[in-house]
Amino acid sequence: MTTNWKSDDKKSANQKPNTQPAKDADPKIISGTMLSSWSRQQKLAMIACFLILGVLVVVSACSKESSKPALVGVSSPAANSAAPDITQNAATSPAAMAAAAPVKKSARKRPANVTFTDTNAGVSFLYPRKFSVISGDKAQVQLAAVGDVPMNFAESGGSTIATVVLPADSYPRTDFESAFFTVNINRSVSEQECGHFAFVDTRNADGEPVDAEKVKIGAADMETTSSFAASADAQAEAQYYHSYENGACYEYVLGLGTEGSATENGVEHVDRDQVFARLEKILATVRIDSATIDPAKVNDAKIDEAKIDPASPKPVPESEATGMNGGKE
Repeated sequence: MTTNWKSDDKKSANQKPNTQPAKDADPKIISGTMLSSWSRQQKLAMIACFLILGVLVVVSACSKESSKPALVGVSSPAANSAAPDITQNAATSPAAMAAAAPVKKSARKRPANVTFTDTNAGVSFLYPRKFSVISGDKAQVQLAAVGDVPMNFAESGGSTIATVVLPADSYPRTDFESAFFTVNINRSVSEQECGHFAFVDTRNADGEPVDAEKVKIGAADMETTSSFAASADAQAEAQYYHSYENGACYEYVLGLGTEGSATENGVEHVDRDQVFARLEKILATVRIDSATIDPAKVNDAKIDEAKIDPASPKPVPESEATGMNGGKE
């Protein structure tokens, strides 16, 4: 029995080594199968992770690019809000304020008077800007009581250079109708004949002609006379001045016309002395330039520098004021 027991023990001992490997082999097979199965899952998981990571990278990149304008737009107000502070600080400095202050251009004040010049006749004069000037063949004027105002040379052959006309509303609520200053020239008369007139003043009580008077206007010695005409409701007066210079006789005519019955409807007589005083101020500015006279062109009355349409009078080149304005301009 002992032997049998031992043999049994041996067998059992022998069997244990045999059975143990079997028991050990089964876990290895299971664990190998599990390892193989886990590796496959791990691969799938890793692939899935890579895919998800790739998607996240792409989404992140797109979101960053799309967010850049938004970031710029958001950051711009901050930059802009800082800029006014800098500008404001710079603008408040005295130097910046002086530099930013707009430069005011002083308005150019137009002279009260302008200059008329006829280079052919060598004559120039000043007249108020608000008066109108007519030159050439259209410079012949009229007065209500006499019509065309004639030249008063002792011999024919004269021509009109220019006429200055006062505005019709120069003396409101008076019987003033018109007033003018005219320059004529005649190279057909001698110096002696220039001192005579075709007709002279006939205003004396006896109706006898009044001899011409010698007067001094500015620096020029002149002879003067006047004429007067009247109708039932109009009056005309003209004053003539002659001077001989540069081989020509210059005639200056100062005319005044009134129309209507004074004292009716509040209308008064115009101050005739005041009107002629304004015209005499123009006469006092007359200048004769001997260097520019062209005898061949004087009687043609061609104006180079002051050809003005009588329907729309325009002033000619400007000059400084000489204080000849008076009454309403």
